[in-house]
Amino acid sequence: MGASVWTENVSLALEASLSIKAGSVWVNCHNIFDAAAGFGGYRQSGYGRDGGKEGLFEYTRPSWEQRARPGKVEMDIKTFGGTVQQRPTISNNQQIDIPVNGMSVPSIDRTYKMYYGGAQKRPDAPYSRAVVSPDGKVIGHVGEGNRKDVRNAVEVAHAAAPGWGKRAAHNRAQITYYMAENLELRREEMATRINQMTGRKLEDCRAEIDLSIQRLFHWGAYCDKYGGGIQETTLYGATVKIHEPVGVIGIACPDDYPLLGFVSLFAPAVIRGNTIVIVPSQKYPISALDLYQVFDTSDLPGGIVNILTGDRDHLTKYLTEHQDIQSMWYFGSAQGSKFVEYMSAENVKRTWVNYGVDRDWTDPEQGQGEEFLYHSVQCKNIWIPMGDIYAN
Repeated sequence: MGASVWTENVSLALEASLSIKAGSVWVNCHNIFDAAAGFGGYRQSGYGRDGGKEGLFEYTRPSWEQRARPGKVEMDIKTFGGTVQQRPTISNNQQIDIPVNGMSVPSIDRTYKMYYGGAQKRPDAPYSRAVVSPDGKVIGHVGEGNRKDVRNAVEVAHAAAPGWGKRAAHNRAQITYYMAENLELRREEMATRINQMTGRKLEDCRAEIDLSIQRLFHWGAYCDKYGGGIQETTLYGATVKIHEPVGVIGIACPDDYPLLGFVSLFAPAVIRGNTIVIVPSQKYPISALDLYQVFDTSDLPGGIVNILTGDRDHLTKYLTEHQDIQSMWYFGSAQGSKFVEYMSAENVKRTWVNYGVDRDWTDPEQGQGEEFLYHSVQCKNIWIPMGDIYAN
């Protein structure tokens, strides 16, 4: 929760203060507090803050949001996510044929692979899940992720975290803008894919792509605009608040708006220096998987965004139980939300859950509000007295 640095070298003091993983760092002093600056820990010392603006966030919610009141959620914590839901059944008449040299031949079944460490990876288990359109046609297959896939993805996310968190914010912004540009080049292809999976009107699907592009530009602009500030405390000196990355974040996406929901959740976490392991829409996952090429051609380093497909609750179980994930975001059922909060207490993991309450991802307040930034950072206060004689 706290640390102190003692030195006459100012640059060394600042470098050490930024490197120490603690909620408060005092330079040439110790245990100085003020209600204007938040106090709290990192990792298993706890999350949240007492005092300061960030302390007030613990007791507020966005003005548009109604508090979830699910009542008593009936579930068995021990069995949640332990088994995979039944995969969509495929009948023999769903084979897609393509013309080749004037002949009709069966098309190649495409199975989308996992994506972690900057490369496509086969799932640990030899199982796949069909993605079926509303009229029963198979659009493609995705891998069925399990505990080992989660382990592998978390390992590469941790390996990538130090370098990504220390990158210049301007560089992270340029990569995010590059993603938006490359996504725009594939606008029609991506819109057609969403149309095939969901059955929505093509114009509505194009609008989802356009909103996803706009959201990438929005979050790209926040790469260098949410780094912290100076707290006005009673200290004779400067109290500097730093917004640091949370670390490795697990994210389980909702089913609605398969691309926009995915972008709205991964972008704010990544632009603030976190690395993520993300589970896209269980029902319509292909839109997120089509971003492989966007990531690969946008200079995004491997291990920053890691995508696992399969049963959302099954993967959520192992992400939440993982001891080296610092935060878990879950947008699904009330039962899943309860499980995430209950199991996260074991290693004091931060959580953000919805208890089954949907949000309108097309609404700027609901889909790109400040709460996304709040959940993407943790606050550190560095107390720096000034003068040759300490005075307060």
